[in-house]
Amino acid sequence: MKTDHFTNISFSKENLDVYYIRTAIFKALKEVLPKFKTDLLDIGCGKMPYKNYILDNSAVENYVGLDIENALEYDTTIKPDFTWDGVTMPLANESFNCAFGTEVLEHCPKPEIVLNEVFRVLKPGGVFFFTVPFLWNLHEVPFDEYRYTPYALERHLKNSGFKNIDIKATGGWHAAMAQMLGLWVMRSPLGAKKRKWLTYIIKPIMKYLIKKDKKSNLAFREGLMITGLSGTATK
Repeated sequence: MKTDHFTNISFSKENLDVYYIRTAIFKALKEVLPKFKTDLLDIGCGKMPYKNYILDNSAVENYVGLDIENALEYDTTIKPDFTWDGVTMPLANESFNCAFGTEVLEHCPKPEIVLNEVFRVLKPGGVFFFTVPFLWNLHEVPFDEYRYTPYALERHLKNSGFKNIDIKATGGWHAAMAQMLGLWVMRSPLGAKKRKWLTYIIKPIMKYLIKKDKKSNLAFREGLMITGLSGTATK
């Protein structure tokens, strides 16, 4: 079975760097699917990797992809339905029942501009789902702006008018170590031979750490290490 690293995620020696983060994002997305309905906006959509899954497994009828005008092109065959300048979305007020952005807000220099626009285009009671990384290497430089704590993210959401804010950690100490090991062995400057042998050693360690993390208490507190954040907020 082919893996796409988003909804059909294998745990192999070739994807140790992305396995945990993709699994965590997909798990969080599946948990929020019952809140998605009718018109959905995918913010920072890229190649829209979750589109088919969402349409097949939720009450969403109209899926709209939106991306920034100068966004990286991940797939030349897939284009967003709309592009925007990062200031004003070319969309009508209160036109969507739900919206989501996975691993997007860390790339926004002024996140409240984006959040204010999301708030504007959502219908009253509309749901916004989001994920952001916390433990991750620099990426899409120089457009990698932030790593959020739950407190900063909650403040930005409140400042933009959102309520019923629910933010969760996507992983704790053990998952953080697993993710760091995966990133190190796949992305750090290692020789090909050394990388090959280290993947054999690290894969079972990662498997153990990920399993152990499932039993962790991830309540936000002093000293907690997290892999990233997911959450929902309503208009």
